[in-house]
Amino acid sequence: MGCAIYARISSDRTGAGVKVEDQIADCRKLAERLDLDVDEALIFTDNDLTAHRGKKRRPGYLALLVALRTRQAGAVLCTHADRLHRSVKELEGYIDASGDIPTYQVMAGPLDLASASGKRNARLAAVIAEGEVDQQIERLRAARIHKTSRGEWTGGKRPMGFEGDGVTIRPVEADAVRWACGQVLSGMSLSATAKALNLKEIYSSTGRPWDARTLGRMLKRPRNAGLSVHRGRVVGKGQWPALVTETVWRGVVAILEDPARRTTPGGPPRWLGTNLFLCHCGELVVSKSRARPKMPVYTCSAHAHLSRNAVEVDAFVREVVIGILIERGRGLLVPEGAHERMAELNARDAELAGKLSALGRSFAADLVDLPSLEAATAGIRSERAEITEELTSMARGSVLSGVADAPDVAKAYDACDLSRRRAIVDLLMVVTLKRSRRGRPPGWTPGGSYFDPASIEFMPR
Repeated sequence: MGCAIYARISSDRTGAGVKVEDQIADCRKLAERLDLDVDEALIFTDNDLTAHRGKKRRPGYLALLVALRTRQAGAVLCTHADRLHRSVKELEGYIDASGDIPTYQVMAGPLDLASASGKRNARLAAVIAEGEVDQQIERLRAARIHKTSRGEWTGGKRPMGFEGDGVTIRPVEADAVRWACGQVLSGMSLSATAKALNLKEIYSSTGRPWDARTLGRMLKRPRNAGLSVHRGRVVGKGQWPALVTETVWRGVVAILEDPARRTTPGGPPRWLGTNLFLCHCGELVVSKSRARPKMPVYTCSAHAHLSRNAVEVDAFVREVVIGILIERGRGLLVPEGAHERMAELNARDAELAGKLSALGRSFAADLVDLPSLEAATAGIRSERAEITEELTSMARGSVLSGVADAPDVAKAYDACDLSRRRAIVDLLMVVTLKRSRRGRPPGWTPGGSYFDPASIEFMPR
């Protein structure tokens, strides 16, 4: 009966599995010295998987246990027992599976699990190994806390907008992050923004295409504003350049986390008014496809008392929107005087951020007790939230930029993505589909539409 080999490496940053192959080679040499035959079908490996407390399932190790329980192997070879297990719990499972099947270690000789004294020694070694891992985790955790408090990058997956060192800016990606933030602030949907990035072949730092979920998660990262984070909490300034200002970042987060933010389950809307226009009962309308005659219609999302031709409604709303933009669209853009207000708000926000940092240092030095700290920071955070709301409101006016001030407003509006046209409508007005009279509308001619413009109500924002 041939012997089995088990090899494992906890972290393989290159993905080459070189150390696993080295372990197998060492085990083969041990088999030659012990005059054992290696069964090629019983070579089990787990690459880039830890053995600490079973945090991840190890398919190779589980297959080895099956082979032991079914008595397919006459012996097990490994470089060291800590490749098999680093916890007492896993050791007990291995003892039950192996029975009297011997285990040989390249670095430590035979592992005696058949005798009481051998099991005791193995258990003691497992306890020590588990304790060493716990100490290592504590040291790593402490080092991470110190690094984040100093604003150093602690490693991991390459962040979007930066090179592998986490500090050097990657210009194309950095510009994409800034552009995406501007899109969110101007009312564009995450789905439309993600689609635009994918069309430009600007993908995530892992090379994968964007979707609304992954893009939103990336845009909400404090790192984009040059902030260092520990366990989800901002702990200070990072030692890397900010891709956007903290105000812009907080504005993006405020928009994306706004409970009132409209989302469309099941995918992006195909019609202008889906989950945007209101039914006369106050509920949102949704779009459906009617079979006879075949056409898209708006219906009430809560009741079956509305059915309106979506094509005709959207066309009429378009004419009204373009008329408003031509008449007073430029006046709805952020006025020149607002820039002074923005500068004033940004300066005040920076002042408040400094006060928060000073309070944190005072608390760390035991100069301020916890109740006083919480009371002081609550007021500061509340004022910063108000500043963010006002700045975000100003930034939202940019949804009209390039449309309201375009030489041809209608052409500029029609060239917009559906999500931006929806944002423009939402910024300008509330559209309600009222009850319509039965029968033909006034002035109807044979072959004409039954659409009644009077059944659409527009309420300015």
